Amino acid sequence: MITNLKKFLNEEQDPAAIEKIADKLNGIIMNGESIEYIAVQKKPAVNLSPDGVALTNKRIIFCRPKNLGFSMDFQDYVWKDVIDCKMKESLFGAEFTVNTLKGDNSLDYLPKAQARRLYALAQEQEEIQREVRRQLDLEEKRAGSGSIQVNTPPIEQPSAQPAPISVAPTVDDVTEALTKLKSLWDNQLISRDDYESKKADILSRI
Repeated sequence: MITNLKKFLNEEQDPAAIEKIADKLNGIIMNGESIEYIAVQKKPAVNLSPDGVALTNKRIIFCRPKNLGFSMDFQDYVWKDVIDCKMKESLFGAEFTVNTLKGDNSLDYLPKAQARRLYALAQEQEEIQREVRRQLDLEEKRAGSGSIQVNTPPIEQPSAQPAPISVAPTVDDVTEALTKLKSLWDNQLISRDDYESKKADILSRI
């Protein structure tokens, strides 16, 4: 549920447009998902129902109002499917483009300040996903190298209590933990040293 719209108005977004998009987003937000940023299109001509794009800790959501704003089309992409994000500035604003495993999507006529903020946040999520993929790749390589078995006589071991089974965190768990940690640092609730230390601790659990 989106309750505080003021945090999405830092780059002079249109409050009415943000409210319309946020109201529609409330119906599709999943458990554990939080809206990090909303950017809204601003065309040179009058546009009563501008398109927008929202970033959450789990996905990118393109929001395109229909029927004079009474309904809205959503196109979303989870972060693990995002290949890269791009931004191109022009005379009348900027265009934000997302390249994903499912294809490309873009939104033009974004105010430059909003597009830059959107791009910066997307880059942070891309960095998190790259680190998660790198850790998973290392784990797969370790598992592969340890799968070769040599036929040797069994060695009797003294009876002991079975060791507890540790369950590795999922990719979504790690991504959510890193995103929450980044949010704490962005809001100056923790120091840079605490951020780096806790980030390393989270990644070491994969």
